[in-house]
Amino acid sequence: MSLAYKDEYIPRYTYDDYKNWEGKWEIINGIAYAMSPAPVIKHQEISGNIYMQLKQKSKDCKNCKSLQAVDWKIDEKTTICPDNLLVCGTEIGDKYLTKTPSIIFEILSPSTAFKDKNVKFQLYENKGVKYYIIVDGTKKTAEIFELYNKKYQKTKNNRFILEGCEIDFDFENIWS
Repeated sequence: MSLAYKDEYIPRYTYDDYKNWEGKWEIINGIAYAMSPAPVIKHQEISGNIYMQLKQKSKDCKNCKSLQAVDWKIDEKTTICPDNLLVCGTEIGDKYLTKTPSIIFEILSPSTAFKDKNVKFQLYENKGVKYYIIVDGTKKTAEIFELYNKKYQKTKNNRFILEGCEIDFDFENIWS
């Protein structure tokens, strides 16, 4: 026999709860998502390669900053931690990110794949993240989504056009 729960029975949390938790968590619309276990070595290598390439390719863009996993506090009920991101503009926050990133990379793992492909996909689309890239390290693939008229469209274009700069990203260099 399976139990059905009413929505009001699911606990809801805020950033004030989140900032006191131990371990790695995200909250989306007040619902807590565990981020454990820690990413495996392959995930971390891919993430490091993405970060280094974003940093190198954006070095001449004065308003862009490449970041690895950092909290993005969207509002009191939603704080997430993308794997890699690029933020354009000068006001990005101090303790956590406060500005919508221009590019977000999420690297799939068995425990986060559903959330990354569905929950975060919708969240990033709704928040206006211009490029969302879903990376599958096992298959060595990257799905690139670009925001057009407030909706993501899948594209094969690896040139990211941002506020005052362009980045030609080489996906073949993230697997090694």
